[in-house]
Amino acid sequence: MIDRDMNKLNNPYNDDKVISACSLFGMMDVSGKVFSGKDIIRAIANMHVRSNGLGGGFAVYGLYPRYADYYAFHLMYMNKQARTETEDLLKENFHMVLAEEIPVNPCIAVSNAPGLWRYFLEPEAASLNGRPADDFVIEKVMQINTCIEGAFVFSSGKNMGVFKGAAYPEDIASYFRLEEYAGYLWTAHGRFPTNTPGWWGGAHPFNILDWTVVHNGEISSYGINRRYLEMFGYACTLQTDTEVIAYAVDLLMRRHKLPLEAAVSVLAPAFWEEIERMPAAKQELHRALRTVYGSLLLNGPFTVIIARQGEMMGLTDRIRLRPLTAATRGDMFFLSSEESAIRLVCPELDRAWIPMGGEPVIARLGGTKVVAEGAVAAAKGAC
Repeated sequence: MIDRDMNKLNNPYNDDKVISACSLFGMMDVSGKVFSGKDIIRAIANMHVRSNGLGGGFAVYGLYPRYADYYAFHLMYMNKQARTETEDLLKENFHMVLAEEIPVNPCIAVSNAPGLWRYFLEPEAASLNGRPADDFVIEKVMQINTCIEGAFVFSSGKNMGVFKGAAYPEDIASYFRLEEYAGYLWTAHGRFPTNTPGWWGGAHPFNILDWTVVHNGEISSYGINRRYLEMFGYACTLQTDTEVIAYAVDLLMRRHKLPLEAAVSVLAPAFWEEIERMPAAKQELHRALRTVYGSLLLNGPFTVIIARQGEMMGLTDRIRLRPLTAATRGDMFFLSSEESAIRLVCPELDRAWIPMGGEPVIARLGGTKVVAEGAVAAAKGAC
């Protein structure tokens, strides 16, 4: 009787919606040494109850050293015609070094699996017509995703790859045979979709070029974020709010060349009352970022792990409504929704801590680990 009364007090409307779910995990060897997916698969499986089987996925960096100079496209095909049209488009615009089905384990039961192919590509000089290769690649990714029915590019970077689908993450790992791959940086996600559909393209990570994002939370600003990004040629087609974060990071850091600290101040800006207490020069900067990029502010509760070649970052909303734990052990750097998952694969840690809300925790190749200015002393001691 007491348990029922407490439940009524804590949840008066008997609402079964889980508001702290989704599992995130990231691990990186800052020396650049590659390692198998065995440990991250164990870690994300340890948080099984945070997902519900409607989405799981992994990003791996340092994955394709033999083809490191080529863009690695991973494609989902919902029908044969989509593959035919996509390959015609790719052959018109790229030198295709290799095209192959992504190896999978047919003994693993997954639902509604699409055709899964990968291509190693180099843009044709004539097609580029003087444009930067990255801009050209994004244009073609958006063209495929919007114009070819049943085709979706879900990975498009160099020497990295995304593997995802509508299943628990440990089942996705087995399906894609990820224990056979190696990389120096891995991220993983177990999805518990709330306001958006659970399907293969909507699973995390989300990717553009070598940026990947895994996310726990809800982006209630999705509408205005999406409309702003569409002005710069990004098309959101994967029916999940997280997609805007990947495109926003690419826009801010690659195209507009903002430093990481400034990009973070756009996505998770300081409160106005905090800005008013800053020194004049810093106050002017933060006001300018809020004015110019106000439509990219991420509103709502969130924790994200954002990765690119040589770098992994964890970030929460300013009031930390979703969990994140960071830890280090020698050259290894970990980010996770739960400390227990880290200690499962690395029981003895040099340090574990909970980052401050809105302040990034970053690991970079070469052994540099930093947190944003203003973090607590304990966190700074881990860097």
